[in-house]
Amino acid sequence: MPGTPTRQSPAFDLQSHSVHSDGALAPAEVVGRAVRAGIELLALSDHDTVDGVPEAATAARHHGIRLSPAAELSAVHGEAEDLHILGYELDHADAALQDRLADWRGDRERRIVAMADRLAELGFALDRTALDERRRRGRPLGRPHLAQALLAGNRERLAEEGITGMDALFAAYLVPGAPAYVARERPTVAEAIAAIHEADGVAVWAHPFWDFDAPERVVEALDGFEGLDGVEAFYITHTAEQTALLHREATRRGLLTTGSADFHGPTHDRFHAFAAFDLHGLEPDLGPIGGS
Repeated sequence: MPGTPTRQSPAFDLQSHSVHSDGALAPAEVVGRAVRAGIELLALSDHDTVDGVPEAATAARHHGIRLSPAAELSAVHGEAEDLHILGYELDHADAALQDRLADWRGDRERRIVAMADRLAELGFALDRTALDERRRRGRPLGRPHLAQALLAGNRERLAEEGITGMDALFAAYLVPGAPAYVARERPTVAEAIAAIHEADGVAVWAHPFWDFDAPERVVEALDGFEGLDGVEAFYITHTAEQTALLHREATRRGLLTTGSADFHGPTHDRFHAFAAFDLHGLEPDLGPIGGS
């Protein structure tokens, strides 16, 4: 239609997830999907692990695209119990980083087991086979894995409660204040940023408007996260107004501005496509990420 702005299609996407955390595809398949979507710079950013990075790096070299070795670290900060700090350009073979990630995955496992126990106390049938298998293989456990197990065995009861999908299930049982929720204990945001820097990485706050609704809270956090290198200003669920605020405030503070569509797999309800975020006419600043 004449006069309709053309949506900018970014050639980078700096969050994606594989079977090593809560994604549906192997790392090489994630890379292949990104290539077919026209992505030239990709980050594989599994939760609290870099185990998929070597496979993704091999696939990226094969396809001729750039890959930033990355991880998405879940962290706590005051009353905020699940902030995500992205680490890019990590030395993924660094022994200290590997040890820290293993410890933090242990905290993830503790809380998921505790939430599963609470759900059982609430009368839900829960087949823990898939959860136990992930634990046996040393892969991170997260609330999406627990939610999948809960949905699989309790569809009739959940439907009676008006719950038919992941978003409604999380809101009813698996978020702060809900009956089955158990908080994380570690790391703090400061510890996550320090671990990223010690592994030669770049620390970026992921999807800030997931964590705080009020713009003033977001701005306050930008000043409070000491050592932060950047913010994910461009994100699939950010509005034009949220994006503009993040871009403006990050630029004022000399922070990088990155973006992603947070790919989890082709059948995911929301995060199923690459480059599905808008730059809204603004210029990203990726700094050293991907050698840019």
